[in-house]
Amino acid sequence: MEECARPAVVHAATVPGARPQEQADAAAPTYDYVVGRITLSAQSAIEAVGLTAAVATDPAAHGISCNVVAGYHHDLLFVPYERAEEAVEVLNDLSLHAS
Repeated sequence: MEECARPAVVHAATVPGARPQEQADAAAPTYDYVVGRITLSAQSAIEAVGLTAAVATDPAAHGISCNVVAGYHHDLLFVPYERAEEAVEVLNDLSLHAS
């Protein structure tokens, strides 16, 4: 197993009008992957079964990697930045068909 480098902790003030990646670049950490963050607007019960699988499966079927962080009040999805808009479309289609 490859040893992981300890991630840098960056304490930087938010620069008004700057994009998150520009802010990160200004703090000069090293990174290999830029993600788009999607916040699910549907509030779900923390004990709900299958939600994580459902929201990760449809993007995967379209070749979009999707990392899900399930939270108490909302869930976050992290997808490749350049495919974030496409992932939102896929999730919106899932939402329409689930209704």
